[in-house]
Amino acid sequence: MPANCHYFANLLILLVKMLNKKTLFSIIFWLLLAGISVTAVTFAGLYLYLSPKLPPVDSLRQVKLQTPLRVYSSDGKLIGEFGEQRRTPLKYNQIPPLYLKALLAAEDAEFFEHHGVSLRGMLRAASQILKSGEIQSGGSTLTQQLARDFFLSRKQVFSRKFNEILLSLQIEQEFTKEEILELFNNKMFFGNRAYGLQAAAQIYYGKDVQELTIAQDAMIVGVLKAPSAYNPVANPKRSMARRNWIIGRMYELQFIDKAAYDVAIREPNTASIHGSGQETQAPYISEMARKEAVDRFGDNAYTDGYKVFTTVDSAMQATAQSSVVNGLMNYDERHGYRGPERHLEASTDPELEDWQDHLQAMAVLGGLEPMAVVEVADKKVTLLQSNGEKLELDWQHGLSDKRPYISEDSRGALPKSAKDFLHVGDVVRIGKDKDGQPRLAQVPEAQSALVSLDPMSGAVRALVGGFDFNQSHFNRVMQGARQPGSSFKPLVYTCALEHGFTPATMINDAPIVIRNEYTGVIWRPENDEGEFDGPISLRKALYKSKNLVSIRILKSLGVDTVIDSLERFGFNKKEFPHELALALGAHALTPMQMATAYASFANGGYKIDPYLISRIENGRGEVVFEAHPKRVCKTCPDIKAEENPDEPSPTTGESIAEEQRAPRIIDARIAYIMDSILKDVVDKGTGISAKVLGRTDLGGKTGTTNGPRDLWFSGYNPNLITTVWVGIDKNTPLGRREFGSTAALPIWIDFMRTALEGMPNQIARQPDGIVTVRINTETGKPAQPGDTNTIFEIFAAELSSSTPKGLGDERPAAETLPEGVL
Repeated sequence: MPANCHYFANLLILLVKMLNKKTLFSIIFWLLLAGISVTAVTFAGLYLYLSPKLPPVDSLRQVKLQTPLRVYSSDGKLIGEFGEQRRTPLKYNQIPPLYLKALLAAEDAEFFEHHGVSLRGMLRAASQILKSGEIQSGGSTLTQQLARDFFLSRKQVFSRKFNEILLSLQIEQEFTKEEILELFNNKMFFGNRAYGLQAAAQIYYGKDVQELTIAQDAMIVGVLKAPSAYNPVANPKRSMARRNWIIGRMYELQFIDKAAYDVAIREPNTASIHGSGQETQAPYISEMARKEAVDRFGDNAYTDGYKVFTTVDSAMQATAQSSVVNGLMNYDERHGYRGPERHLEASTDPELEDWQDHLQAMAVLGGLEPMAVVEVADKKVTLLQSNGEKLELDWQHGLSDKRPYISEDSRGALPKSAKDFLHVGDVVRIGKDKDGQPRLAQVPEAQSALVSLDPMSGAVRALVGGFDFNQSHFNRVMQGARQPGSSFKPLVYTCALEHGFTPATMINDAPIVIRNEYTGVIWRPENDEGEFDGPISLRKALYKSKNLVSIRILKSLGVDTVIDSLERFGFNKKEFPHELALALGAHALTPMQMATAYASFANGGYKIDPYLISRIENGRGEVVFEAHPKRVCKTCPDIKAEENPDEPSPTTGESIAEEQRAPRIIDARIAYIMDSILKDVVDKGTGISAKVLGRTDLGGKTGTTNGPRDLWFSGYNPNLITTVWVGIDKNTPLGRREFGSTAALPIWIDFMRTALEGMPNQIARQPDGIVTVRINTETGKPAQPGDTNTIFEIFAAELSSSTPKGLGDERPAAETLPEGVL
């Protein structure tokens, strides 16, 4: 030791010996007092400096937690959610006690004892750092974490930590412990866009928070420490270690007994990423509701907890979704297998993880999962799923019947071996057959749209805009204007009945040649079946869908007359072409437009306006929008000549004021006759397949355009009008053996079978001014004694007249060729 050190050491010893014990204690006391005073002055100075800059903690009472926009069905089921943060706020009494115990065990065991800051917690955290190099139980209290998350950044500086302590003390003075826990569990981030406990329970376990087990409670609590590092899906090993430590800590603190500990510690990791808890798939409807909410409330719609309640029936919507998918799959099966969706390059990874990555990047469409072929035998194939598992598909599950697609009108021969059309690396789609067994399939090239309305109010009950929203966001119900073909004819025939035609009017179903007077182009329209029946009644011409008759009717009425009559159905008459092809539905319309028009046949002649949203609530549950649609009131006087504006409604028993009544657009007698003819379409016409439903209150009309490129069926009963369209987005032909009755009608039947289940048949009430007369079917005139070919027909008559107007009238189109006809 150097000499100076010896010198100073000896000097210090000498001084201590010189001081008596009393003097020594006095010096130590004053030194401690000085230290405490300096510390107190320092903290007081910091408080005086920082406290004016702190935000008021009572602002937490007005805090607006970002809550996503949610869309619900009419029966309260979640069908859509939009917003960056998934959150469902809970009240304190909704938080499970075992979850709270897991939270306190991991983060703040002395929570109910301290006043915002825990010295023991800080010392314990320091001890854990010294022992293991990391903190397992947090050094900050829950109150400090809440203060930091609401008011401060995570920057590790002394001033921030001091602010955190000050804010925590203020929060504890302002709020009860229960209020702090409620705020904490609704605010904190749990990873995967989950904010708050309820969102975390849904995202990781697909459960309500009340259904979680102790192990699941502990796993969710464990995520709080580091949502990425302790994510139970992305980092299962690390998250399990954290979970088990929390369970052990709960046992150590006597929050659970040994039996509960043993069960929890043995429970495997069952976490996986779940959706937002949607109970019914209705993506096209959700998107429509989202757009409406954003149009009304701007970007706040995504964060302020708005709830949009739609008119959609969840059961009908689920049926509509499956009906469209099944109908398109059936159409696709009739036209052959187009081959694998893509081909993957050979993999050098024995686990085929690169192939799994490709499969995971592909969306499941219409329930069809993408899988890669890893082995091909004569009568079976082995497939790789996106999760790495293997699936064997035998010859009878979609392999033996895969005739190759040649064109929309032809297929090749049946395969003799799976090797004929599948190879290792091919990516194919696997669906389920009727027994739930896997089956080789493919995403259909065709698309479809379905919309179903309540004809008495216009409420949308179900809507499907395509095969799968993930394949295409294009909503064909609202945006897909296509030619409706013969399903447009009832609108023309309605005009005819209003201008002197009757169901018995005879029109010539014979070939016609029309020359365009401007271009000179010759048009030779034909009937779908290529046959002609000669003179035929208007009723029979419509239910047999005779094209030549429709053209002659339109020519007789005049194109302008018919176009003017279409405006009342909600169409823009300026958009319609002034040509005879209009009689065959040559002008493109959307399925929603067609359903709206047909609603007038279903409800007895009234105009309804479709609507989707019944009401919108804000985050506080206050109604900020409510729909007031015009409704049909058949017992109320017509709006144009009403005497009492508040007659009771036949459907609700409530009075309907004038401004809430749907206006009449078709005379009740004309509407009744049209309904009768459209019922014949189902009873003995092109829609006869619908008789399988065993109902007598169904009416409708098929539609098939040239090609055919568009296939339709619009049909109804008094409670529901449903329109179905089938076609290809590229507007290419669907196959010459396809008609509205073979592709669109089966989807309609599949949907209506479930939608109308339990509803009794409803026979339309015959209005005043309808008379029934026996007529000769060959002439359309009243039957004479001795006539054998007779039927009863209905006619519209003036209330004071006993002779039906237009009875047996033969229009000029039946004998005299119109101008321009060769």
